[in-house]
Parts: sequence; structure tokens; C-alpha cells
Amino acid sequence: MTAEPSRDAEPVRGGPVRGVSAGEALFRPVRAGNAFEETVERLLQAVRLGVVGAGERLPAERELAERLGVSRVTLREAIRALADAGYVVSRRGRYGGTFVTESLPVPRAAGRAANPDALEDALSLRHVLETGAAELAAARSLTPADRRHLTSTLAEASAAGIDDYRRRDSRLHLAIAEVTASGSLTTAVADVRMRINQLLDEIPLLEPNLEHSNVQHEAIVDAILSGDSGAARHAMAEHIEGTASLLRGFLT
Repeated sequence: MTAEPSRDAEPVRGGPVRGVSAGEALFRPVRAGNAFEETVERLLQAVRLGVVGAGERLPAERELAERLGVSRVTLREAIRALADAGYVVSRRGRYGGTFVTESLPVPRAAGRAANPDALEDALSLRHVLETGAAELAAARSLTPADRRHLTSTLAEASAAGIDDYRRRDSRLHLAIAEVTASGSLTTAVADVRMRINQLLDEIPLLEPNLEHSNVQHEAIVDAILSGDSGAARHAMAEHIEGTASLLRGFLT
């Protein structure tokens, strides 16, 4: 392809602009708590917004890792996830690199899931309900049965395979609501989880994200069991923001 050498010299579309370019705005350092998920989100935003157009090359790996403030291992995992999902393809050779595919995948429920207002509504409600549930659970004097319920559902989620992960993950989040002893809160968490799962069904399961989620789940449950309300709320907020990053990246 004769155009590839010029892509090497101009990794983002549009050339120089006044102020902060779209590429500079998107390829900025991510937060450490959800580095993989936010890297996926930033790359997807660049692709879906046309900052890096169909057939164009992403910035070189070293440059992109430096701009995003992530390790090259994290960046490679994110690129591999996008390649598996059909958004980019890697090419070898003198003019090789990671290129955006000519035709982007379309979510199965694009008409519903791509509505940014509906997505943000569900994410905002989830944030309020689930961070509150974690905080309230940690503030209670849990019974031995409550503690067993949390530790057993945590173990089941941690041991779940990729095909059963979402169900076990949902069960753990509901268990956290259940040990608050608030039936109304548990019902509300169940309702919002159904909405979130409908959205999650439209994006691929990414193994690095599942591994990260398991670590975060353990931190949430540990904080609840130790009675640290602030840590429980913070750990839950960080956890669900990682999911939000993936949903925003793939669906909006």
C-alpha cells in the first residue's frame, strides 16, 4: 500500500491544529486504578471518533505507552483485546504496526446500547447504589452467616470460567447488597445490575479485565469484612469505574 509510509509519519488524522488536538486529548495519561480498562477506552474512542481513521496506523507502541502513562505490557494487552474484537489488526514489516480495520464491528444492539444518555443514566445509578451498598455493608455488624455468604460468593466469582463469569460476578454484587439487610436496596441493585448486564452482553469479555476485577472484588470484600466503610466505598467506586470505561469505549 503506497499510503502506508505517510501514516508512519502522521499517526493521527488531521495534522497540526491550534490548542489541544483530539489525539492529544484522547492519548493522555490514564489513572492507575484501571489502567487496562481506561487504555481500552481511550483507544476505542480514538478509533470510533475517527481520530485514527479506517486503515490508519495507531501511534508507535513506545510513544503511545508514554503518552497514556501505561506499561507496554498493559498497552499490548489492550491492543490484543481490540484485535480480538475486530477493531485493529497488526502488520509486520517495514511499514508495519497496529492499524484500524477498514470496517468496524457494530454492537448487536447498537440502537439501544449506543445511546449515551441511557448508558450514563445506568452507570450513574449503579455508582450511587453499589458504592452505597458497599459502604453500608461495611458499617454493619455482620453475622457469621453474612460473612460466609460474602466469602463463598467471592470464591465462586474468583474461580469462575469465562463462560460463567458474568453470572458469578452478578451474584457477588448482589451478596454485598444482601448483607446490608435492606430489601429495598437489594431490589434496586438487582434492577440496575440487569440493565448493566444487558449492556455488558454487547461487548467482549476481556480476560485482563476479569483478572483485574477479581483483585478488586477481593479488596471490596476485605474492606467490608474489616468494617472499613470508606475503603469499601472507594474500592467499589474504582471497580465499577473500570467497567464504565469499557462500556463507554465500546458502546458510545
